Amino acid sequence: MILKCVTCGHEQDADAVAYRCPKCGDPLEIRLDTERIREVARSSWRERPISVWRYREALPIHDETKIVSLAEGGTALHRCERLGEKLGLRSLFVKNEGENPTGSFKDRGMTVGVTRAVEMGVKTLICASTGNTSASLAAYSAKAGVRCVVLVPSGNVALGKMAQAVIHGAQILQVRGSFDDAMGLVQELSLRHTEIYLLNSINPFRIEGQKTAAFEICDQLDPASPDSVFLPVGNAGNITAYWKGFNELVDLGFTQSLPRMMGIQAEGASPIVRAIREGREEIVPEPRPETVATAIRIGSPVNWKRAMRAIRDSGGAAEAVSDGEILEAQKLLARLEGIFVEPASASSIAGLARLVGDGKVDRNENIVCVATGHGLKDPGAVSGMSSPLVMDASMESIERCLGLFEASKAPVSQGGK
Repeated sequence: MILKCVTCGHEQDADAVAYRCPKCGDPLEIRLDTERIREVARSSWRERPISVWRYREALPIHDETKIVSLAEGGTALHRCERLGEKLGLRSLFVKNEGENPTGSFKDRGMTVGVTRAVEMGVKTLICASTGNTSASLAAYSAKAGVRCVVLVPSGNVALGKMAQAVIHGAQILQVRGSFDDAMGLVQELSLRHTEIYLLNSINPFRIEGQKTAAFEICDQLDPASPDSVFLPVGNAGNITAYWKGFNELVDLGFTQSLPRMMGIQAEGASPIVRAIREGREEIVPEPRPETVATAIRIGSPVNWKRAMRAIRDSGGAAEAVSDGEILEAQKLLARLEGIFVEPASASSIAGLARLVGDGKVDRNENIVCVATGHGLKDPGAVSGMSSPLVMDASMESIERCLGLFEASKAPVSQGGK
């Protein structure tokens, strides 16, 4: 197991604490011994319950007794026939990551990242967060019995997510600035104080846990990869992880094809989309990102380079959607399929709808949209959609409201008498 720079290829021991390449400063990723993994037949994985740790041979840990788990992974891949029909699609699935223990996909990365911290004997974990990362890190830190420190940006932070961090005992610091300001601070702090371990998605162990969602999708489709995978993109660690996971499955011979990676951002926070549209090799950060989808309200994603590579290498696409489109997609998914997701999650559905409408998606494809977090994470986003009707506590009032009043006055059948 080694750490390898995604740009210059510099290699170093994966047991060393490192977040960026010491030579060029770009992110690092873990490279495992695929020959050793291949020795574990896929049938052996299938003998275990579906979860992150089903795939433990493909995860970078040394001591299984140190695993910190809350039974993460194993989320459902929902076939969405009514939503697919609405969009004119033959085959549409939603991978609902809101079914994870703290209600978001972050738990996949945290179980591996916190396990790594426990193996190293680290006692303080830190992250910057718009909400979901803090909730997840706080829960797994509590399970592991270690200190958790969270930096959140000023302004609108979803209360559902903050409540989780509070109840799990995290020390929460709100900085006067954006998520990107908070992210810069935690990176510098973890470099200055080596006893503090950083668990944002710049940490390569986080990516390893998140890649297991790609493994699960292929297992659930038995064993094919989908044609296209639509993902919300904020800090861009998740699309990076999925692409890594799908590629590893091909390398292992467990699937034969790679899907197109479709990265969806909000219009108010879309530096990756702009760079791809304009054919640029680097992003221009958005200094004041703004969107109702708070989980992807990030103007300078740390994993932008790997995300752009995943989109381009897969023949995929990047699209930005408006807040209106996001909220409409959130409502459609809830009312047609019974799946309630937070606004950032619904951006994948909104992006799919936009690209289908523009004729850029084959309606006969096998499509997976990833919903990254549960709707109760950010209930304020839907609180103004409608208000209950107020009426008298009488049968007549209820019947009038439901259009049943006239029917209630009709004679009741006496069963043939």
